[in-house]
Amino acid sequence: MDKSCSFLVHFDKGTLAHPNEIKEALEGNDVSAKIDATKNAIMLLLNGETVPPQLFNTIVKYVLPSEDLTIQKLLLLYLEIIDYKTDVEGLHVLPAEMISICQNLRNNLQHPNEYIRGVTLRFLCRLNATEIIKPLFPSIISNLEHRHPYVRRNAILAVMSIFYRRVPQGERLLETMERFLSSEQDASAKRNAFLMLSNCAQDDRAINYLLSNVNRVSDWGKLLQMVVLEMIQKVYRKNKAEKVKYIKIIISILNASPSVSVVYECAGALVSLSCTLTVIRAAANTYCQLLLSQSDNNVKLILLDRLNVLIKSSGSHRDIMVEMIMDILKGGLSSQNLYTQRKTLDIILELITPSNVNDVVFTLKMEVMKTQSEKNDEYRQMLIQAMHSCAIKVPEVACLLIDFLGDHKNGAFAMVFVIIVREIIETNSKLRVSIVTRLLDIFYQIRAARVCTHALWIIGEYCLSLSEVESAIATIKQCLGDLPFLSTSEDKEKAADSSKKTQQATLITVSSRKPAILADGTYATQSAASETAFSPAAVVQGSLNLRSLLFTGDDFFLGAVVACTLAKLVLRLEEVQPSKVELNKASSNALLIMVSMLQLGQSSVLPHPIDNDSHDRIIFCIGLLCNTRDAVRKIWLKSCSERFVKMLSDKQLRETETKAKAQHFSFTTG
Repeated sequence: MDKSCSFLVHFDKGTLAHPNEIKEALEGNDVSAKIDATKNAIMLLLNGETVPPQLFNTIVKYVLPSEDLTIQKLLLLYLEIIDYKTDVEGLHVLPAEMISICQNLRNNLQHPNEYIRGVTLRFLCRLNATEIIKPLFPSIISNLEHRHPYVRRNAILAVMSIFYRRVPQGERLLETMERFLSSEQDASAKRNAFLMLSNCAQDDRAINYLLSNVNRVSDWGKLLQMVVLEMIQKVYRKNKAEKVKYIKIIISILNASPSVSVVYECAGALVSLSCTLTVIRAAANTYCQLLLSQSDNNVKLILLDRLNVLIKSSGSHRDIMVEMIMDILKGGLSSQNLYTQRKTLDIILELITPSNVNDVVFTLKMEVMKTQSEKNDEYRQMLIQAMHSCAIKVPEVACLLIDFLGDHKNGAFAMVFVIIVREIIETNSKLRVSIVTRLLDIFYQIRAARVCTHALWIIGEYCLSLSEVESAIATIKQCLGDLPFLSTSEDKEKAADSSKKTQQATLITVSSRKPAILADGTYATQSAASETAFSPAAVVQGSLNLRSLLFTGDDFFLGAVVACTLAKLVLRLEEVQPSKVELNKASSNALLIMVSMLQLGQSSVLPHPIDNDSHDRIIFCIGLLCNTRDAVRKIWLKSCSERFVKMLSDKQLRETETKAKAQHFSFTTG
């Protein structure tokens, strides 16, 4: 729209009356028909319909003399929306018939009905015709003292429009506004009066009034406070020497105002005035509190945009924004809108540091767990990707992700975490020892077969030193328990009975409590288990997670992975173990485990016997330990790692290309 619109009226276009029908209704004596006809005329003008010039003459001739209040209100609205012609100075050129309504307007300004007065004053605000305004000036001023606030509000706006036309009484009008401000009680009227001072005498009268009432600014209404904030941002650019005073005024409003809009504007005003430590902290804290308290998604998006700008402009005060990271995370993720959640995660990733990454990842994990029962795959994928990005930026978070691997209730998410850990341990060589050590410590807690297979691959690939290899072999033996798995016929019968009970229940309760260590260095659960038969019902307790998964798993792939891991550890032990006796002992124990797994897989007590692939893989591992060749050793100890590195590099290349295409698309479409 090229011109301003003072009001809009909804209508059904199909019900509009024809101009001739309106003209006939206006010329009649029926008051209700005149009201409807005037409304139709207003609708025609508002919606750009063609109106004959004669219709204006009819309205002035037949509607103006009416004493009905509704007709008088509609007449003023009609006059307000007429498109008047202007001269070279921008003044309205009124039709001759318009001059005749001057006396009618004066009567309206003195009318006992306050709405008639208010609508008339509103009309005069838009009318830019000196020949009409000048005779009405005393009546307009007298309405500043009217008892009804509605009249006073519009009277102030009419006075402000008169001042803009540079009438000779301009200075006197400003003095009148100052006196009006000191005595007025209505918030809207006071706001209009201060707005006039701010627009017409900003550098002297408005500033003086504000500074003389500094102690009372916090008690002003939100409408007046909004005008004060707007004026401060304008005045500050001209007079930066008074910056401290203005900041104090804004902070006093910020601390006292209950209005959300005022608080938001205060934060924006503070940032525009200064970038000091105190200002950045106050603005950031305000935006975060609003983000936490407001539920409207559009409001959250606006606040996130403001926080994003604040992060980029904070400079040396970035630590302040880092302190707010948890408030931003909780406030943004509380929205149900994916775009808002994605924007929140993007902001969070810019504020990640080693000091806060643990809290962020833990919160993201809790969000992932909340989505377990919901069909919200996209949001879940966003959260997992965010945790992955956190791990890339701060690799030390890998140890925290390892702690999540024992969550047997969320095996799918534990699977994601172990894949992230696998990538981190390859790309950050300095963290390998700590990751491997932590993984061995919590390995007995892992209750998901697929997670176990990935964890075993990590153990077999990255346990390099003598202590790590020995600890890894001991951990696997501990999680498998005593051998053989089925020692006597009586044990086999008990195992078969327990297996049937397990299949009927379809769920085995797994204890994740860490076993106690006895004085002799053995685990209490293992010592107790060795005294009884290792049936499926018994092996699920304590640290025997591998044993329980072998007995109750859907397939025997885990057994093949255990065999491959042990074979790889023994091959590596040959390189780092100087004692042949210890080497032979470790190799014999590994062979015993593999043979026992073959025996278990071929028994009839398992719900799913061993498959051919797993059987062949275990047989190959047995042959490998019995007759090791250099070429095979190189394949097992080096080639696997090389292929994994190649896979990661290809993945990074694809991600880089995808990001570049997205940026190019954003640039071309923007």
